[in-house]
Amino acid sequence: MADELELLRSADPAPPYGPHFGDGPLDHNAERRLEQLLRDPGNGLPARPRGRRGLLSDRRYPEGRRPGPVRDLLLPGPRRLRLAWGLVATAVVAALTLTLVLSGPSTSPAVAAPRPLVVETGSTPVPLHRMAELASAVAGTDDAPRLRKGTHVQSWSLGMSDDKPPITLPEERIVRWRADDSHTELVVATDPRHPGRPVLSDEGGEPHLVDDGHVLLDRTYPPSWSDAPPKSPPPRDPARLRAYLMEAQYTDTPLTTPELLDAMATLLDNWTLGARESAALARLLAGAEGLRPVGRVTDRLGRRGQAYVNDTGGVRRMLIMDVATGAVLGLESTLKEPDPEYGVEKGAVMSYSAWMR
Repeated sequence: MADELELLRSADPAPPYGPHFGDGPLDHNAERRLEQLLRDPGNGLPARPRGRRGLLSDRRYPEGRRPGPVRDLLLPGPRRLRLAWGLVATAVVAALTLTLVLSGPSTSPAVAAPRPLVVETGSTPVPLHRMAELASAVAGTDDAPRLRKGTHVQSWSLGMSDDKPPITLPEERIVRWRADDSHTELVVATDPRHPGRPVLSDEGGEPHLVDDGHVLLDRTYPPSWSDAPPKSPPPRDPARLRAYLMEAQYTDTPLTTPELLDAMATLLDNWTLGARESAALARLLAGAEGLRPVGRVTDRLGRRGQAYVNDTGGVRRMLIMDVATGAVLGLESTLKEPDPEYGVEKGAVMSYSAWMR
């Protein structure tokens, strides 16, 4: 027993002086000591065979397990918010466990939940009305971008099932519409923070690593048309755009700021805004209550933006806007306060979207 304890102490993959919960694999010394422990347990029994089976080897994920956007959990209601906190707590454990099980010395670690975006120290916050003025100025130029149906978005969200911990799934989605009102949709598993590295997916109902750029969906849809938001073109007037977003959210009551941001995300998941539509959206956001400027950030695609934060119901939503055009770049949702009951730390990322042209 003393020999076994000594081997465990010497392996020590997380020494007190080392980084806590790092993204990378064990260092060389820790790998070597852990290998020694596994191959020579010191009790006369054969060593446990190495392989990818481990902490999750006996789990069976049901067929048809589909990822669910965490945005659905952020709807009003304390029960749904409590559920979201509990799911994020298990997501932290799941991400660390899958990194250990699905990666080894010869592979890159599986993707974990992204860290929250950080505002640059000393940067000057720009009021939203200034961003709205900038967007309006861009809209008045001859070469201003035009409205286009379809979207190009990179997202990180929690994939969930009824009885298993959620996992963070990074995906890129491109939707393009044709002149005959048919459209194509391409979804790939990829994480631009780590180009070329394997990506975690639950395609087929069970978590596993796939190659960067692995195609999850490639489909062409027949012609279709709708005059109801968000399928109909968005207006270029802030008041009309507000009514449009209310209809897209199936409500006839004024949207709260969190609801407005969620409605904005729905719009950007269907349309690539032109400069005039972006200007209308910026003016609408400038009038939102409790959306305050906090400074400059660099988003997960390396773009510089100004950040605006709203804290409501235990969730912090961060809006990122382009410093050059006033267009929306991204939206991040994180937990504002820790929940000791579930072991969830402050700042856990629940969802993130980055929109591109």
